[in-house]
Amino acid sequence: MDFEPFRGELVAYCYRMVGSFHEAEDLTQETMLRAWKARDRYDPARASVRTWLYRIATNVCLTALQGRARRPLPSGLGAPSEDPGAPLAPALDVPWLEPFPEARYDVEARADLRLALVAALQLLPPRQRAVLVLREVLEFSAAEVAGRLGTSVAAVNSALQRARAAVGRGGGAGEVAEPDDPEARAVVQRYVRAFEAADVPALVRLLTEDAVLEMPPVPLWYRGGRDYGRFMERVFALRGTGWRVRRVAANAQPALAAYAPEPGGGHRLHTVQVLTVTGGRIARNVVFADPRVLAAFAPPALFP
Repeated sequence: MDFEPFRGELVAYCYRMVGSFHEAEDLTQETMLRAWKARDRYDPARASVRTWLYRIATNVCLTALQGRARRPLPSGLGAPSEDPGAPLAPALDVPWLEPFPEARYDVEARADLRLALVAALQLLPPRQRAVLVLREVLEFSAAEVAGRLGTSVAAVNSALQRARAAVGRGGGAGEVAEPDDPEARAVVQRYVRAFEAADVPALVRLLTEDAVLEMPPVPLWYRGGRDYGRFMERVFALRGTGWRVRRVAANAQPALAAYAPEPGGGHRLHTVQVLTVTGGRIARNVVFADPRVLAAFAPPALFP
């Protein structure tokens, strides 16, 4: 039996469940291992291979999530900071939400990988999380989901209703431009030009009025163009100008790999920035600096 064609979609499913790309890869590998060991007990008359694999993956994820704290973004932990000069001390004890590097796997239902939605999913109890993803994203029937979770169709429908309401309150819904939308591409291109030119006023002009900037694993976050701009002035003062930017893909959103100038020449990968574009403006920039996250997206250095 060949399970490999299902790896990408299983990684995406596990990612939605646990909020960590690296952990999702490990859980998918565990799913594949369990499936291989149980292959002699697989009955094609009862379920397709895909359905059977999702049942195993769901059990693997639910076991991994037992007693586990949710993976947040900084904006989910408290009020925004009003001090652009605050210390940038990482909170390494927080299991931060990670982005999903689309280039690693060819997955469908990409809109359901948006960071805001995955962050909202983390607010749900694990079984509600599984119900919502299996029913709404992967479009399994209520009966199929009930079979995976060992529960009734009525219980699945009830859990789905509660999960929909909770995700709506958590901010997972909203009109977000696709990365290939011409208007979104134009906005991101202008942002890249302003960033590489260290033109803070131009950056601020591309933002919505209440744009959010957050930077896991640093727990600080900022709201509004004024503080966004003041923080970017600090970045260019500390790290210099002459940055270089490469386009990458993450969570069905425009994303950038930002390379800071090195004293001896060349550029070193500094952050991956996942942008939310809505209404022709940038509404959110989630800036990831964890080296493990960066390694999944782009080469560590650029040279002349």
